[in-house]
Amino acid sequence: FCFLTRCYLSFFLLLFAPRLHFRGSSFVFSTAAQQRSTGDECGPEDPHDEVKHPLSERALEHKAIKLEEQVRDLTERYRKALADSENVRRRTQKFVEDAKLFGIQSFCRDLVEVADIVEKTAESAAGEAEPSNPNPTLKKIYEGLSVIEAKLQSVFAKHGLQKMNPVGGKYDPYDHEIVCHVPAEGMQPGTIALVTQDGYKLHGRTIRHALVGVAVESQE
Repeated sequence: FCFLTRCYLSFFLLLFAPRLHFRGSSFVFSTAAQQRSTGDECGPEDPHDEVKHPLSERALEHKAIKLEEQVRDLTERYRKALADSENVRRRTQKFVEDAKLFGIQSFCRDLVEVADIVEKTAESAAGEAEPSNPNPTLKKIYEGLSVIEAKLQSVFAKHGLQKMNPVGGKYDPYDHEIVCHVPAEGMQPGTIALVTQDGYKLHGRTIRHALVGVAVESQE
């Protein structure tokens, strides 16, 4: 019995020992491959990844610079547009204010002609009413015209219309128009000696030039 047992054991070993050895080698090979695979996963990153990462940062930096330039450009455009709109608003406001102030400019030109007629008529009435032969009718006419003239000037001043008083002042081509020259007797040359027609200003703007005579040096 012991002999037969030994024979069976020897046969079994001869039959199955190579397979066990092969399986053990395969197991060892598989384990080594798995370790290498695991080691690759846990090992350092792929060199290609190390190259791609800096490139991505540079691309992001370049894009950020472009975005900053666009923001600065848009900000500058916004500031210019805001300044332009503010200038337009100011010009429009000035235009509206000027329209309110000078909208009656042509009407005032017509009124000052009426004032001229009233003033000249009053001066004529005053000249006809001589002290030696007073005429009550002319006196009343003169007084009435004087009241009308004063009232007109008061209304003119209320609306910003003022008569110029250039006598004795310097000649200004923006306000005066020379119609004659007179000898400078007791006056400096270039100053206004007389006024043949009154000039008027509306809120500081000349709407009718004064017709004046300028003093010049007399030639002997």
